[in-house]
Amino acid sequence: MVQTSESESRKLLGALRDAMAEDSAGQARLDKIVQLTAGSMRSQVCSIYLFRDSETLELCATEGLNAAAVHQTRMRIGEGLVGRVARFNRIINTADAPSAKGFRFMPETGEEIYSSFLGVPIQRLGDSLGVLVVQSKEAREFSADEIYALEVVAMVLAEMTELGAFVGDGDALSARHQKPVTFQGRSGQEGVAEGVVYLHEPRVVVTNPIADDPEVEQNRLEDALDRLRVSVDQMLADARSGDAEQLEVLEAYRLFAHSKGWRRRMEEDIQRGLSAEAAVEKEQSTARSRIGQSKDAYLRERLHDLDDLSNRLLRLLTGQGSDTGAEVPHNPILVARNIGPGELLDYGRNLRGIVLEEGSVGSHAAIVARALAIPLVIHAKGIVTEALNGDLIMVDGDQGTVHLRPDEGVQKAVQDKIAMMRQAADRYVELRDKPAQAKCGTVVELLMNAGLMANLPSLASSGAEGVGLFRTELQFLSQNKMPKRGELVAQYTRVMDAAEGLKVVFRTLDIGSDKVLPYMAPQDEPNPAMGWRAIRVGLDKPGILRMQLQALLRATAGQELSVMFPFVAQYDEFHGAKAELERAKAREAKLGHTPPRNIRVGAMLETPSLAFAPNQFFKEVDFLSIGGNDLKQFFFAADRENERVRKRYDTLNTSFLNFLEQIVERARTSNTQLSFCGEDAGRPLEAACFAALGIHTLSMRPASIAPVKHLIRRIDLKKLKLVIDNARNEGHQSVRGPVLEWVRLNS
Repeated sequence: MVQTSESESRKLLGALRDAMAEDSAGQARLDKIVQLTAGSMRSQVCSIYLFRDSETLELCATEGLNAAAVHQTRMRIGEGLVGRVARFNRIINTADAPSAKGFRFMPETGEEIYSSFLGVPIQRLGDSLGVLVVQSKEAREFSADEIYALEVVAMVLAEMTELGAFVGDGDALSARHQKPVTFQGRSGQEGVAEGVVYLHEPRVVVTNPIADDPEVEQNRLEDALDRLRVSVDQMLADARSGDAEQLEVLEAYRLFAHSKGWRRRMEEDIQRGLSAEAAVEKEQSTARSRIGQSKDAYLRERLHDLDDLSNRLLRLLTGQGSDTGAEVPHNPILVARNIGPGELLDYGRNLRGIVLEEGSVGSHAAIVARALAIPLVIHAKGIVTEALNGDLIMVDGDQGTVHLRPDEGVQKAVQDKIAMMRQAADRYVELRDKPAQAKCGTVVELLMNAGLMANLPSLASSGAEGVGLFRTELQFLSQNKMPKRGELVAQYTRVMDAAEGLKVVFRTLDIGSDKVLPYMAPQDEPNPAMGWRAIRVGLDKPGILRMQLQALLRATAGQELSVMFPFVAQYDEFHGAKAELERAKAREAKLGHTPPRNIRVGAMLETPSLAFAPNQFFKEVDFLSIGGNDLKQFFFAADRENERVRKRYDTLNTSFLNFLEQIVERARTSNTQLSFCGEDAGRPLEAACFAALGIHTLSMRPASIAPVKHLIRRIDLKKLKLVIDNARNEGHQSVRGPVLEWVRLNS
């Protein structure tokens, strides 16, 4: 019985291959497929529904239903049995379709006489493309063999759709990769850019889904699996010196590669007529559909392992490596599912913009993008599937919007915005060497944030007076192994040389939460933003902190060293970190190295608790930097990665400004230097309000310095303070409205 089914499957696939090889229009190919499938499955009806847009399915071909309904019948996703198959990516198999949940009668199709219904999703690696349906008058459920046969046809349809085999010549079908598409994601880094798509890792294209000779395909699969196992075993051998948790993850990875069940299912698919590549992809799609809907977090995480292994195996079979040979264009916008910091740094400043399907505002990619001042949009779901190398693309990092293959109207609007931004930048050039001095005489020190050597040429051109925050973790994040002390010394020396005597504040390693070193086992924490991170890691692993402090001392020999400890929540953490610095100083002295001429030791105030630390802390610390990004999320108890809550709370909220004013007063009483560092420091209105409250040092990305300076020089900060006070006294929840109106009238 099984052998007969396999023979029928191969026969049907052979007929489909012949149909695909014919020199015919897209519609004719679809018509041939439904005719062949209906005949092979001994059903009266076979229909193909494809997505016209993300929410609408269209009947594109049918054998058995009313031919006049083709390209006329449409339904929303979730509507009717076909719409439910598409929405949930699940098979519906029923002997009594009119009684099934969600059934919708389509009178124009003439389907009321058919009782049995089998619908399977047409999908490729989780991307839904449409629905394939067979129906019959006889009231029966379709067998497992028949379901399998229809799944195979659906997979071939998916591959052919990706290859553009059904693009019509004048019919209602349009090329999938020709229409304008807009993606609404999230802003990871502000800025607007126009360029062409450059795919970081183009997906593997399976051009031969149907096999000529199953035995040849079996041998190809076995050879590729052997090579895959060797590479995975080598990965495990290379990691033997790693910690236990890392080895455990790799062992699980190895189990997948050696899974007999995985291999057996692919071999069965080949026997039924699929090529080796198609068998791998079918198993990958099936696993994605099955595991992706699981509520078990561990299983969903293992799906990433299976995806990676399947992609490796596909590349071995097709010879399509990650590097396709496509040249990087002169105006590339990188498109990827996700990307590591090291890979992103390899592209450097050549990129005009970055678009990711995944990522987060605090991810490694976002940190590097901000350091390079490259517009970044994250969570642009589906763009990797939709985009092709060379497509025109426009990225609006301010709004989190991506326009792929935009029409002329959208192009003009985005180009106008870019032109306006350039004009504004040109106007700011004359401010570069002028101080940020308000009309009342108050001078505000404007510093820049940095984390890469590539940032430091911006120091002179931006008009910054120094580096208020140098993120030392980027050197750790961009490598696959822990950097050596000598490498750190060389890096920090280059930073000091590039600063040419201007102030540089080095923040010690700020890892944990969403910044996980690739060579350290990730911590399974329910709330990583409040977990084992930053100075907590440094104090628990003093060897790393000590090595970094020694490198800083050595690199700043004879100069001033300003070092700042991140995420200090209480006094004893600062005291412990400072003690490590004293030990490092003592060791350097014993080795005979020249010490810095002066050492300033500071802390980042990112938790509300530190604002209420003992007076002794405020007297002992040389300077404090308010880390606005973290402080705001903890103050409002609003996760900055959660889109539902993060925008509900305003930086210019009265309660938050009252809290900042308390910190200003404590710093003033203890004569402690105070600065504000974070995204809000680079927003002119917020920056002016901070300065009016008494925070006269602000650190921001280089591109924000000129706009902030421009506003501060046009207003009286003492009068702005009165506006803020009046708004608070009048009971305003936020002072934003009154401040905006005052600035409009007085600048």
